Formats: sequence, C-alpha cells, structure tokens
Amino acid sequence: MVCGGFACSRNALCALNVVYMYMIILGLVFVFQFGISWSCLAINRSKQTDVINASWWVMSNQTRDELERSFDCCGLFNLTTLYQQDYAFCTAVCKSRRPTCQMCGEKFLKHSEEALKILGGVGLFFSFTEILGVWLAMRFRNQKDPRANPSAFL
Repeated sequence: MVCGGFACSRNALCALNVVYMYMIILGLVFVFQFGISWSCLAINRSKQTDVINASWWVMSNQTRDELERSFDCCGLFNLTTLYQQDYAFCTAVCKSRRPTCQMCGEKFLKHSEEALKILGGVGLFFSFTEILGVWLAMRFRNQKDPRANPSAFL
C-alpha cells in the first residue's frame, strides 16, 4: 500500500497528517491576518477620529491626565463643549510654557496613522510568506517517492 508516494508506515502517516494540519492552520491564519492587514490600511481619518473620541470618554480621569502629560497636550478635540472643562484640568507641561497647547486628538491621529500603516504593511508581508508556507507544504506533502515504480500508480 502506498500513501502519497511513500510506503505507508506509521511515521509516514503521522508526518503527512502533521503537514496537512500545518497547511490548514497556516491557511486560516492567512485569512485572518490578510483581512486585518487590509483593514489597518483601509481605515480612514474619520473612523480613527470616531474611535479615539469614543475611547477618550471611556477612560478614567487619571488615564487622561497620564496621556496628556506623556504626549504634552491638552484636551482631545475642540469639537465638544467638554473641551473647555478638559483643558482647564490639564496638567501637561505645555500649558505652563505656552498660552495654548496642542490638542491631544491631533497627536493621537498622527501616531495612529503611522502605526496602522506599519502594522498593515508588516501584516501583509507576513501573510504572503504564510501563503508561501502553505504552497511548500502542499508541494512536499504530495511529493512522490523517486525510488518507487512509476507504473505502480497507474
């Protein structure tokens, strides 16, 4: 009996099953990573603004203060009436140096755009290397034994 061109031994069957599972797992990882990479590259500025705005109001005051100090900015966007209250309680260093500080929302958008482009590009690169792995696994899984009799498969 022959399995994929190799004589069926217990070790050969185990190896073929492992390679098959490897192909399936890499294929699933490719689908998820490819989708996430494209979504990172495709997200526009307004969606980023919505996400940052929604997460800013969910944060605690302590987290907001830490972000304002570390990014050296005050408030999120000047689109809400809460901006004045947020600016009044700002403890960033820029407030003592200049009369007005840069808004944190603009800094967050700049950093998020850079991070999303990098993550999307790296994700696409690795997703295509995973497809290469699937192709190699399929190729070597279906490889015939060169010592076998070619007419035995007919």
